[in-house]
Amino acid sequence: MVSPATITPDLIDRLGGERVPRYTSYPTAPHFTAAVGPAATGRWLGEVEAGEAVSAYLHVPFCAELCLYCGCHTRVVRRYAPVEAYVAALVREIDLVAERVAGRPVLRHLHWGGGTPTMLRGSDMRRLMARLREVFTVAPDIEIAVEIDPRTLTPADVETLAAIGVTRASLGVQSLDPQVQRAIRREQSVAETARAVDWLRFSGIEAVNVDLMIGLPHQSVANVVPTVDHVLALGPDRVAVFGYGHVPWMKPHQRALPETALPGPHERHAQFEAAAARLVRAGYVRIGLDHFAAPDDSLARAAATGALRRNFQGYTTDGTRTLLGFGASAISSLPGGYAQSIADIAAYAEAVARGELPTARGLALTPEDRLRRDVIERLMCDLAVDLDEVCGRHGVSAEAAFAPELARLDAMARLGVVARSGHRIAVPEAMRGLLRSASAVFDARLATGPGRHSTSL
Repeated sequence: MVSPATITPDLIDRLGGERVPRYTSYPTAPHFTAAVGPAATGRWLGEVEAGEAVSAYLHVPFCAELCLYCGCHTRVVRRYAPVEAYVAALVREIDLVAERVAGRPVLRHLHWGGGTPTMLRGSDMRRLMARLREVFTVAPDIEIAVEIDPRTLTPADVETLAAIGVTRASLGVQSLDPQVQRAIRREQSVAETARAVDWLRFSGIEAVNVDLMIGLPHQSVANVVPTVDHVLALGPDRVAVFGYGHVPWMKPHQRALPETALPGPHERHAQFEAAAARLVRAGYVRIGLDHFAAPDDSLARAAATGALRRNFQGYTTDGTRTLLGFGASAISSLPGGYAQSIADIAAYAEAVARGELPTARGLALTPEDRLRRDVIERLMCDLAVDLDEVCGRHGVSAEAAFAPELARLDAMARLGVVARSGHRIAVPEAMRGLLRSASAVFDARLATGPGRHSTSL
């Protein structure tokens, strides 16, 4: 069948309501179990080689207020004492990890996420960065990225970010429509967003990302496009357009959103494509599922050369095999598997105070997991995968490994969602919005998994 020029209403009805993962990992976090604890994490850390390039993620689970759409592990604080105590726990965890890795790994990427990392005092951000520099060899060209809430950013914060070597800032915007903002309890003006960008660039932090959302209450094509236009006026290097994931069974605060005002899959798809068309018309390159980058940005260059990667922070240029997650609920991707820290902040701090790695759960990777992970990552990054090439690297036959999947892909090909030529699978440009559904074909754990996910459109 020739692929339709667009995702038709019929395809949206068939596939748009599927609950499938975003595939920032495979296997996905709902499959983590308590069978992986501190001992396994310690063994896997011991497999990190001396001088190996690694990346790190620092999770700061605090915000000044809770946005109703939020799916992050975070909490609202009014006093600084809990934050200060948490910083001490982070420093201790950094030391515990450093004691278990061989030699001094080379830190090439560092991401400060949250929550709101700039909730930390400047002195505490400097303290954490200094400790990382003491226990790791920091690459001269390290990328240090930080997530920012423009509403709470101050000139002093920006001064701190510049001082610790931040090279990229990611600004949460979501929507600039007043009605949408009131519904999600995140009121943020165009002026304060632009002011944050100006401050960052004046300080020398020139790489700026902006995060937007579609599918929020009261959103429509008519108010999504003006938000994109306001963002384009800021000249960001990257723009992410995420689909809101309504999972009130996991995040109870989302129940306060007006569910009757949530757009359905047809409208969500129209919103995303309207935003995408506006960004592409402005010269941005579509990256994977939901990212857009200026042509000279490193993400666009990675996509053009097949070097694009995907990890827990989304699309990235980070090619390291080891991601060290620090903080409550943070996830590490290690040579042996995944390890997630205790989510409860107090319990996390108590564990590291006892000198224990704070692993609560995780998953040991099997050879089949690694094969499927590679296949899904290439599909999510390149919209195409050569199964013979990937299977060859793993020493297996594509026909033997994926016979059931190939039959399912043939059915999807008849709908125009994928194109198959032998063992080469591609998602046509017009079907990009169903990329998660195509990738889910290779997810051997999805049917029996305990987790629930947001809809694919």
